[in-house]
Amino acid sequence: MMTKELRRRNVKISRNAPSLLGVKPEKQKSSMTKYVITAAAVTVVMLIFAYFRYQMFLRERVKTPLYAPTMLAKDSTLPNKEPGRFWGSYRPHTYFGMRTRSPSSPVMGLMWLNQQTRQMPPPIRHWCDQGDGLPKYGWLKHDGVKFGTQEIVDTDFTLTTDFIKRPGGNHGGDWTARISAQPHQNVPGTIKLVSLMFYVALDGQGLLEPIISKTGNRINSINGYSEELGNFKLSFPKSSSNTTYRHSYLATQASGLDKLKDSLMNGIRVEAWDRSRQTPYYVLGGRQVPRDGVVNFLTYQVTAELPFEMEVTFESGSFVDRPEKLTGEVFDALLQQHSLNFDEKFEDKFQLKSKGFSESQIDFAKAALSNMVGSVGYFYGPSLVQSVHNAEPVRYWNAALYTGVPSRSFFPRGFLWDEGFHNLLISKWDAEISKDILSHWLDLMNTEGWIPREQILGVEARARVPDEFVVQKNENANPPTLILPLQRLIKDMLHSNKESDKKFLSAVFPRLKAWFQWYNTTQVGSKPFTYRWKGRDSTGNRELNPKTLTSGLDDYPRASHPTDDEYHIDLRCWMALASGLIADIAESLGLDGREYKATHQLLTNNGLLDQLHWSDKKQQYSDYGLHTDKVRLERPKPPPNLQPGQRPPQMNMDKIRMVLAEPQKGFVNAFGYVSLFPLLLKIVEPSSPKLMRILSDMRSEKHIWTDYGLRSLGQSTVMYNRYNTEHDPPYWRGAIWINMNYLALSALDYYKSSPGPYKQQAEDLYTELRNNLINNIYKQYQQTGYIWENYNDKTGEGKGCHPFTGWSALVTLIMAEIYE
Repeated sequence: MMTKELRRRNVKISRNAPSLLGVKPEKQKSSMTKYVITAAAVTVVMLIFAYFRYQMFLRERVKTPLYAPTMLAKDSTLPNKEPGRFWGSYRPHTYFGMRTRSPSSPVMGLMWLNQQTRQMPPPIRHWCDQGDGLPKYGWLKHDGVKFGTQEIVDTDFTLTTDFIKRPGGNHGGDWTARISAQPHQNVPGTIKLVSLMFYVALDGQGLLEPIISKTGNRINSINGYSEELGNFKLSFPKSSSNTTYRHSYLATQASGLDKLKDSLMNGIRVEAWDRSRQTPYYVLGGRQVPRDGVVNFLTYQVTAELPFEMEVTFESGSFVDRPEKLTGEVFDALLQQHSLNFDEKFEDKFQLKSKGFSESQIDFAKAALSNMVGSVGYFYGPSLVQSVHNAEPVRYWNAALYTGVPSRSFFPRGFLWDEGFHNLLISKWDAEISKDILSHWLDLMNTEGWIPREQILGVEARARVPDEFVVQKNENANPPTLILPLQRLIKDMLHSNKESDKKFLSAVFPRLKAWFQWYNTTQVGSKPFTYRWKGRDSTGNRELNPKTLTSGLDDYPRASHPTDDEYHIDLRCWMALASGLIADIAESLGLDGREYKATHQLLTNNGLLDQLHWSDKKQQYSDYGLHTDKVRLERPKPPPNLQPGQRPPQMNMDKIRMVLAEPQKGFVNAFGYVSLFPLLLKIVEPSSPKLMRILSDMRSEKHIWTDYGLRSLGQSTVMYNRYNTEHDPPYWRGAIWINMNYLALSALDYYKSSPGPYKQQAEDLYTELRNNLINNIYKQYQQTGYIWENYNDKTGEGKGCHPFTGWSALVTLIMAEIYE
């Protein structure tokens, strides 16, 4: 009874509980519903907020620097930290120009004009341009730090530009430039008149004040100020000539550094100075700025009869205990000393005399090196980048880049895969310059571990690049060739006790790890242990074979139909090389590098390599993908059944690709540079029979052997020398490229020195290939005045742009037989 009664009472109490608490059951249910709805709404809002925050995070990643210590301190290039390299010829796109390694440096440079031209408007030389048709120009000697001597051959005369730097003060010291002009033919009665125009321009902040002569038509000097330089003075000591006809100047406003020549052209006026011959005379128009306008561009013009010589002196206001002026005989003596020091250092580094080269050949090798280090530039600004999460391109952070350039006339900017080859030579000449360059590049890495492959920084660089190539996409790679010079530099550091070397290794390690991880996640193939270059166009129909710009080998034939299932042997070999270097650095720093060592062992395992990339049918290493060789370019046909007199609809009549046989998955059996990568990066074991096959095919003239070097694609390959579009001639489809030939010689040097049955075969190939390359590059230089981008595989003639003293300058290392 008690139990039943208690139950009844408990039930009664529980039923009445809400009322006892003052809340009716209906109201409690309503409150709970509101609470659930409110909580759900808050949750939805929070999820939406989190989603948009995450999307913002994804959009920001592409322009966020890597969270790791930078290679360089922010002030590392300023004069108080590195005075020796503060000033330099860091404007490689100009025939002669000077600037500092600071973000908004004033720039100085040379323009010139042949006064006897009949062209209108008169052709003024300023930026290096193949369209100028100069027979020859380039540095003869340049040490990368203290001095340089350049020869510029124009149609009727030759200019020589010399500059010397002198340290002192707090802003990088002084320098003097001397420009000499010599006529080609001194025919009696023939007067050659040339105007030399030297200018200074501000990039943003600063002041310029011209000091004008009493006659009012000549600038005696220019006083200036900028944050980077403090007070400075640019002077024009008296020039020497048989006859100096006239001085003039221009003081004006330029809208940007890319508009200096335009501003000067707007400031030119024409005078008739010789009524008997009615020859026009072009002079600068003096002060041409709006009322109360600020002058940011000053040019001094002197016109004289050849031969003629002028000097320009830059003096830092903080250099207070300066000895005698750096002009005249003082300049002569110092130039001679620097030149002798250069010769001694060159022979010490490369020892070409002991190898039996002639003086002319050695001068050629000096010019190749000098153009490499003399073309090093300094750029500042943001890249334009884009990821799949950005609807429109965004600006990278403002960054500095100290870098070599492939070609002053055509590619005067930084390229990631070129720079690795550049620094094979630069690091041998001056390791400190090389480490500085590599550090600048690695500091461009974003938080994903990606480095934009083409660097177009600043308005002058941007003005030289078509819009289609400006935006850099973060899924696109480039070969990690910085590994090549880093191997050399780090090899010397591994057992070093220098604090600076340990600091460099400690800074480079996390960046190489992040870079490797980016490749290892974004560029992987669908099969384990495979890699593929992203960025190929699988939807277009205008290319015979879709380009692979990201590989650096552009139109080299890959799978005809790009898919996610393809994989590329050259990228796999680059990854093998990179993992080995990271493992070595980890070991030297006492860190755990087992993961990278294991990866290196896996990627260099010849058995696994053969399973994935060896074509039994063709007996060669190959890419894999969806492919057919049976393609051709045809003009599209107009629509059928047009009525008499009816015009066809507007349509693009460029040729398009016609696929004549269905593609199949399998090996892409084009034989060329890609097929050689396991040899080029020394992955094939010295005892492997496949090495013998590669060496035999290299020497076969039906494949890639020529009397001038190894051609990029074998003659027996279907795509050999074929246009990739109606308008795009072959690029990596037969031409001889010096960077890949250098890698081939480096590999042959390794295999001829390694125990194995193919040593002699490798040695014979090495000797013959090296001689062919040196003889042809030197011959073309003597005949044309230039080192070229690539060389014709049938005739050996230089092709592409010129001068190309990027990786083609590796001929100096080839002559010296320096590969490690």
